[in-house]
Amino acid sequence: MVAMDQRESLRTMFAAAGAGRVDDATMVAFKTAVAQALAPLASGFLIDRHFGFDRVCAEMPPGRCGLILAADDLVQEPGQPVEDTGLDETVAAPGFDLTGVHALKLLLIWRRDAHRERRVELARRFIAVAAERNVLSVLEPVVRPAAPQSRGWDEDQAILDAARELAPLGPSLYKAQVPRRGKGTSDELRRACEQLGTAIARPWVVLSQGVEPGDFPAAVRAAGQGGASGFLAGRALWSDVVGRPDTEQALAEIALPRLERLIDIVDRECIPWWRA
Repeated sequence: MVAMDQRESLRTMFAAAGAGRVDDATMVAFKTAVAQALAPLASGFLIDRHFGFDRVCAEMPPGRCGLILAADDLVQEPGQPVEDTGLDETVAAPGFDLTGVHALKLLLIWRRDAHRERRVELARRFIAVAAERNVLSVLEPVVRPAAPQSRGWDEDQAILDAARELAPLGPSLYKAQVPRRGKGTSDELRRACEQLGTAIARPWVVLSQGVEPGDFPAAVRAAGQGGASGFLAGRALWSDVVGRPDTEQALAEIALPRLERLIDIVDRECIPWWRA
């Protein structure tokens, strides 16, 4: 599955690529181009409502690709990572039109701090909203230290702790960070993913944030061996296409072959989510 729900983070990527601070129309055009190039091969495509949802929803090619809508309200300063999230009340409202949408997704920033219970309740409410609207729920916890210089911070242990705390809430799909950030031998990655799969104990996929694009195929293979059903990733597919003048050609020559290689790994190594 392809993630294309980045908002200010995508604008920052354009600036880092030398394109300056692009306008909203440029963001929408890039997201639409990614959808046109990659969605026909994907089983799911994730988009946000702010930049391109209406166009992608209207232009989604017929076939097996399900549309996933981000339902997270991001707390993020320009040029900085997401600090916290809430539920997008526009998407959560009973009157919001979800025609063509198969699932909702919530990014949740997980920390060992005084707000853990609030985040658990946020995840619980999100799952309930998706069920009420008769769509699937995709829960995406991303772990962060409680403070920048937290002593004893162990990211892999935090990923496991978040899974043990949040997966029992019952999302349709759990979207997890890759253990070890995709580094290590194949056996080390497999064992780490097996441990994560045991902690999640329900259908799950991996995201690509924090993993070098060249390491992501091996990470997806290890995740599949650990019980995952595949991936829901963006940066590992298209990050180096951002800001290029030949967007459509670059997507066809760079991003599409990457997706095809990853699909081959998923077909060989991963468990269909409905059997997980």
